[in-house]
Amino acid sequence: MKKVITYGTFDILHTGHINLLRRARDYGDYLVVAISSDSFNALKGKQAYYSFEQRKAILEAVRYVDEVIAEHVWEQKEDDVKKHHIDVFVMGDDWKGEFDHLKTFCEVVYLPRTVGISTTKIKTDLNRNG
Repeated sequence: MKKVITYGTFDILHTGHINLLRRARDYGDYLVVAISSDSFNALKGKQAYYSFEQRKAILEAVRYVDEVIAEHVWEQKEDDVKKHHIDVFVMGDDWKGEFDHLKTFCEVVYLPRTVGISTTKIKTDLNRNG
């Protein structure tokens, strides 16, 4: 079985997320999604609309996702790759080059983002129109 992992906040689920999850899953047979814990978001100066538990439940309902884990610190990625026996590490291409050090342990793939949609854009549009 070929295992894939990806990371993100996955706050307000949108088609860009679904496209990334579907394409990540295409790289293997089992997709692990690591989502930022509430405490990690606070460290990054971010606040998600949905709590960790709510975001986890939403992602667990997505058919491309096999397992959801928490990301607590930036540095845990190497440990996650080893612990979960990951074959492919997938991130959006806005992170290109940032995780190349993981190539020692697995394949690293950067996927293009879906044009025209992001959680930041949705939040901005809602605030402007709200």
